[in-house]
Amino acid sequence: MPAPTALLRRPEELAETEAIPSPQNNDHGDEILVDTTNATPSGQQNPIAEHFESAMQVDEEGRPKFPAAKNEQSLRIEARKVLIPPHRLSPLKSNWPKIYPPLVEHLKLQVRMNVSARAVEMRTSKYTVDSGALQKGEDFVRAFCLGFDLEDAIAMLRLDDLYIETYCHPQAPNRTGTAFVETDE
Repeated sequence: MPAPTALLRRPEELAETEAIPSPQNNDHGDEILVDTTNATPSGQQNPIAEHFESAMQVDEEGRPKFPAAKNEQSLRIEARKVLIPPHRLSPLKSNWPKIYPPLVEHLKLQVRMNVSARAVEMRTSKYTVDSGALQKGEDFVRAFCLGFDLEDAIAMLRLDDLYIETYCHPQAPNRTGTAFVETDE
């Protein structure tokens, strides 16, 4: 139903635009079926059939061949916040000029130190190319908060598949309290 403020059309125009054609019947009372595959002019292929032929290619063994996936980066911005323990806040402040350049230049993250919330906040940007950059950055800051040397924590950024759980400093004590000792065995 049109709105009461809509412009009124002449009834003839309304009947022409909204008229539904009735199906045509042949001599036997059956409906006429239209074949859409041959409905295009001669010499031209049906665009729907053309799409399906170009989209599906099969190799000699009958398996489908698909084009290579495009490596497109989504523009989804993700953020993480790493809380800093009170006893590591002053070392973080003093080493901040050495901490943020690897995060910003190497991982292309946006980073800030929120002193009032006692946290380091990181987020991805349109320049971030590594999908795991945010996780690496979080591991780096957590390692520093756990007491790792700055150089050891930076090594976690540069090496793939290296996480806090798998990385151990040679002088760090293990769970029994004894230091790890390298042997020649």
